[in-house]
Formats: sequence, C-alpha cells, structure tokens
Amino acid sequence: MSIYVGNLSYEVKEEDLRHVFAEYGTVKNVQLPIDRETGRMRGFGFVEMESDAQETAAIEALDNAEWMGRSLKVNKAKPKTDGGSSGGRRGGDGGSSRRY
Repeated sequence: MSIYVGNLSYEVKEEDLRHVFAEYGTVKNVQLPIDRETGRMRGFGFVEMESDAQETAAIEALDNAEWMGRSLKVNKAKPKTDGGSSGGRRGGDGGSSRRY
C-alpha cells in the first residue's frame, strides 16, 4: 500500500516529507513527481511505510493537517490505471488495421 499526499507546498523536499511521516513509523520510500515541462514539483507525492498499521496511523493523523501553510490531503493511494493516459487517441495506426 502507498499513501497519497496532496496539496503540498512546491518547496517540499523528500527529506521533509520523510521526517513528518517518520513520526508514525518507518518510511520505506518517498516519491515527489516532477513536472516534465517546468521541472518543478507537481504539488503531491507518495509515501510508503513499513506496515499497513503505520500507514493508517499517518493517514488519520495527517489528513487535513496544516503543514507549511497548506492543508494536507492524505489518503490511501489508488492504483494507477492504464486507461485515459492517451488523451483519447487510439494507439498504433488509429484503428484502421482491419483484416479482410
């Protein structure tokens, strides 16, 4: 399981997030996605902790908490879906490869 952390300040670093979540258990991984075009943080991240119990405790304590001037949105991360990432385009040759 992974934790989604939204509404982050653009100034947040991985170490900052790791420190906050470490109060609730062992942090295994922190990811802060970067925008490809601007090169700056996208305002959300993901935290993985050692156990589900630790993640649940962190979610309960930090959801809607004020941190770095922002109200955090913290919940269980939803699995990444494959659909919708193509912007409505069809892959390959646009679907015209019919067999006759």
